[in-house]
Amino acid sequence: MGRMARMGRAWLAVPILLTVLAGCTQVPSAPRQVSLPIPKTIDRDQSAPAAVRENARILASYGGLYENPKMQAEIEKIVARLVAASERPDLKYQVTMLNSPAVNAFALPNGNLYISRGLIALATDKAELASVLAHEMGHVIARHAAIRAEQARQTALIGQVVSEVLSDPNMGALALAKSKLTLAAFSRAQEFEADGIGIGISARAGFDSYGAARFLTAMQRNADVKGASNNAGVDPHVADFLSSHPATPERVKNAVANARQFSGPGNGERDRDAYLGDIEGMVYGEDPSEGFARGRRFLHPKLGFTFTAPPGFSLDNTAQAVLGLKDGGGEALRLDVVSVPAEQRLSDYLKSGWIDNVDGASVEDFSINGFPAATASAKGERWSFRLFAVRFGSDVYRFIFAARDLTPANDKSFRESVMTFRRMSLRESAGIKPLHIRVVTVKPGDTVETLAQRMATDHKTERFLLLNGFQSHDKLKPGQKVKLVME
Repeated sequence: MGRMARMGRAWLAVPILLTVLAGCTQVPSAPRQVSLPIPKTIDRDQSAPAAVRENARILASYGGLYENPKMQAEIEKIVARLVAASERPDLKYQVTMLNSPAVNAFALPNGNLYISRGLIALATDKAELASVLAHEMGHVIARHAAIRAEQARQTALIGQVVSEVLSDPNMGALALAKSKLTLAAFSRAQEFEADGIGIGISARAGFDSYGAARFLTAMQRNADVKGASNNAGVDPHVADFLSSHPATPERVKNAVANARQFSGPGNGERDRDAYLGDIEGMVYGEDPSEGFARGRRFLHPKLGFTFTAPPGFSLDNTAQAVLGLKDGGGEALRLDVVSVPAEQRLSDYLKSGWIDNVDGASVEDFSINGFPAATASAKGERWSFRLFAVRFGSDVYRFIFAARDLTPANDKSFRESVMTFRRMSLRESAGIKPLHIRVVTVKPGDTVETLAQRMATDHKTERFLLLNGFQSHDKLKPGQKVKLVME
């Protein structure tokens, strides 16, 4: 959530803003991340090389770099083996780990490969991770990734249009948050081709050629678990690898057929225990230092505040703002932060022109849990707004609630929501810890159920089975290493 200089003629942009909100809130990997109050930097120097600009946009959209030297070194070793076994050993690749819980990976035409820590955590062995990297290399080798250049230009154009409408350069990042998935979108035929190329590379490099089929299956299971967690009814595939690399049954079937050309099941390197050793201690899910949403509640331990969205809302966080959408799409919210001179009254700020058609008679100064605040209503052609400004420390937090029909009932709900904005206690903030991948050794008497109960997640048994590549009927063996999610 970033500092925004000016909202501009917001009522003109309501269809665009709500489309962005709707797209962003369909990211179900709760809890999710946002950086406040300083936004992730997006390189706007159009004279910079396209790859540099695109790299900046990707980092801004996916939480920035995930720094883990041990895992980075292992990934680079895997890539070196894959390159040597590929049809184009002359190509150079650079792999960036993204600090995102989403399960995603993609490539740029210049060989820049990106892989999220969420994907790394989902993989159960080196062969599965190698299959993903080899698949992305397949796109580069087949020149599919060149399509990204055009898609990146389209994304930049969307951002420019939104910026012009809103007179706000930061809103371009919101357009990017909505359209970032197009960065990885390939045709069905291209996906199958990249699968074939990637499986061949991985097998020739000595990895188990069935890793791709296993990981495609794991992604589908992951989407199913996320769907079960998502009571807002949104698409669990959005923002993950499945949305742009669909794991249809036919694709899994083809992956198995491709693998059979190289070896039978059980051949090739998987190196499960070594892989688990590499990911031991990795952050899993949200990073509390960046702020996150749990259900309707947003918490930012680092900045020390929290609030709860109205009933029926699901929250999503971008580098620029906290966004929310109510089931059915008839109501939305945005929380961002701006600098307002200390001497300027918040009621005057609401009337200062950053949003049009403010009803002067509705402007009111009041306080929220001891913090100076002001509110006003505004009306556009199709949407009505309830605005709040809250002075917290040296910044002002803006709540923008939008409704197709602003009734006394939902207006009351919006006010009740903003009244939950409060400072978190030091103990409360300190008590929120990131979750990590922990690798434990199965002891005699351990079962799926007993180990799953140690998971600090929802759907404990389902996630334990998923993260370890187990089926419900599998029996654990003493001495076997397994992943748990714990503080």
